[in-house]
Amino acid sequence: MAEVSIKLDAELVVEVMVLAGINSPQDAVEAVVRDYIARGHRTEARTELKDGRPRERDVRPQEPQG
Repeated sequence: MAEVSIKLDAELVVEVMVLAGINSPQDAVEAVVRDYIARGHRTEARTELKDGRPRERDVRPQEPQG
């Protein structure tokens, strides 16, 4: 698995660690990212259920009409 190194505001990471009860900054950031992805999947699943059809992933702009 590829790894990415980024710089984050320490206060943000500490707040996530406290709220989530996680002792490792790495684990805290991973938890936030995983939660964000899971939330996106849940939202997409609800949207598909309402529409009755899967959403298009590669939406291209429509050609000008007229």
